[in-house]
Amino acid sequence: MKTVFVTVGTTSFDELIEAIISPAAVEVLKDRGYERLVLQVGRGTVFPTSKTCSHITLETFRYKDSIAEDIKNAHLIISHAGAGSCLEALSAGKPLLVVVNDKLMNNHQLELAKQLHSDSHLLYCTCSTLTATLRTMNLSILQPFLLGQPQNFANFLDKALGVK
Repeated sequence: MKTVFVTVGTTSFDELIEAIISPAAVEVLKDRGYERLVLQVGRGTVFPTSKTCSHITLETFRYKDSIAEDIKNAHLIISHAGAGSCLEALSAGKPLLVVVNDKLMNNHQLELAKQLHSDSHLLYCTCSTLTATLRTMNLSILQPFLLGQPQNFANFLDKALGVK
């Protein structure tokens, strides 16, 4: 079953969860051949059920000891722009669409998403542009994220966060 896995990490990002279960987003996912939506909602207050989103197979959970199996089984990962979540998805070699929380102040997540996008490793959008991005995304342009260069990633994060 062609699966989309959505993760917000350990945070709360209700706006992303609401955006991905909207009728318009679900319709686009179905049109693109996705049949299953797995949501990791973290501390959020939005906890969709199959009644909330009846046109696609839906699984929802808050936390697991590991989301490695969910990532492995996904055909597309949609994630908040946390560095850990991005790195885990990219390291698994999965197509990644990052949704930046544009309501965060001093948004280092946007800087990370822009850099990884400019390197062709992922696509990114905001909650307000999620459906349009899903409709027009071309996953074939994405390039693999090369493993084994953790210092380069750490250096980028230091620079983005103003540490160095």
